[in-house]
Amino acid sequence: MSIMTITGHKYHYGTFPQDFLWGVSSSAYQIEGGWNADGKGPSIWDTFTHGINTIPEVANGDVACDSYNRLDEDLFMLGALKVKSYRFSLSWSRIFPDGRRSSLNQNGVNYYNRLIDGLLARGITPMVTLYYWDLPQALQDIGGWESVEMIDLFNDYSDFCFATFGDRVKFWITFNQPHTIAWAGYGTGAMPPNVNNPGTAPYIVAHNLIKAHATAYHTYDDKYRASQGGLVSIALDADWVEPYDVTVHREILAADRALQFRLGWFAHPIFKNGDYPEAMKEQVRAKSDLQKLTGSRLPAFTEEEKNFIMGTADVFCINHYTTKIVNHLTDELTPASYQFDRDIVENEEPNSPTTVIWGQRAVAWGLRRLLNWIKEEYGDPDIYVSENGAATDRGMTWDDIDRVFFYKTYIDEALKAYELDGVKIKGYIATSLLDSFEWLHGYIYAFGLHYVNFNDVNRPRTPKFSQSKVCKHWSRSKASSHVFLLSSFLFLD
Repeated sequence: MSIMTITGHKYHYGTFPQDFLWGVSSSAYQIEGGWNADGKGPSIWDTFTHGINTIPEVANGDVACDSYNRLDEDLFMLGALKVKSYRFSLSWSRIFPDGRRSSLNQNGVNYYNRLIDGLLARGITPMVTLYYWDLPQALQDIGGWESVEMIDLFNDYSDFCFATFGDRVKFWITFNQPHTIAWAGYGTGAMPPNVNNPGTAPYIVAHNLIKAHATAYHTYDDKYRASQGGLVSIALDADWVEPYDVTVHREILAADRALQFRLGWFAHPIFKNGDYPEAMKEQVRAKSDLQKLTGSRLPAFTEEEKNFIMGTADVFCINHYTTKIVNHLTDELTPASYQFDRDIVENEEPNSPTTVIWGQRAVAWGLRRLLNWIKEEYGDPDIYVSENGAATDRGMTWDDIDRVFFYKTYIDEALKAYELDGVKIKGYIATSLLDSFEWLHGYIYAFGLHYVNFNDVNRPRTPKFSQSKVCKHWSRSKASSHVFLLSSFLFLD
């Protein structure tokens, strides 16, 4: 069956430009293992998985893909893929075991030097994320991201990384999905550090994350940009949202509110005016008033802080997986909650293929609409899709045909945004290089282009069908001015 039959959307034939940045992704806790090797300190994920672990099969990242000990294998796979970029993250507690410069672990620095040098030797651009959820436990012990002290601590860590790796790293991402850090880590408490305070903690944490990002950006700007010439951004995440009824004004406002509470929470201060979206400020202020509070639960930036935060990203990085349908809902007042503040209800888009993860249907057309919304909302920035992919069940070693369809359709929607709509999309990063530890799902789902046998101590890697198709066409793009000819990419009838 043609994927065009599945999606019901017309396929577009065309090309991306020669300098388009194709890549794959990973993150430190998901693949490295070596949780206490060679001086590494514990992170909040080590504490969680060794303690109250609620993950299926009581899984953890102690070994994961064992990439800490199998770096040469990973580099070989990346070279075979012919990718232009590899997005990976640094483990803060592998570099600073207790989170502070005074605890510097040279073994950790040496590991990342070998990785960066190995990528460059293969012509692959490192795209480095400074923080991907694995806070050193020692810093959580002093309050974690609820503490303003974290702003300077993160800046010192960032400063060290810029100074140490910045001669070779030209693409930096400060935080991955700060929304997830704030809401899942400090709101619902589902993820480490497992703080369940949905009414105030997410807003405080987000406030500190935004200021920490801006501070690190200015440090790079002031100390390193002139000599290193790199880019600094932040990887935000969003589902596209469609109003349940486009003829009802209240439903359109609900859809916009959903985007502002998810993406605008961080993008509006950084890419627009240094402050939170008006819709968000009004909602939280109104709810706080009804709760008889003396002020809004959403913190306020000073004018000086707004000027400091505004414009602190060189490009727009977006992680995207699915699309939802949104209705207006007059939600509860108690308990106070970021979730209730939004006054919306989200549901799956019912007409698109399911994936193995509930709530992550493959709704390719949503990516094009999201890219266009970013273009219009944030002043037509250069955009990188910094994560996009679909999971399969664990154990699928070869025939991941559904993922082939996923990539085919999503990349084509990105192409439509570029060629037909004028969106300045500059790169696309597929999730992910390897099957890995998938956070609260453990190892039951697999996003990798390579299968990893987690039952084998040697963690052997096996290319999947999707990897073979991606490798074939990335290789073609290296030698062709018609980069990544989508008329043939992953086309199956």
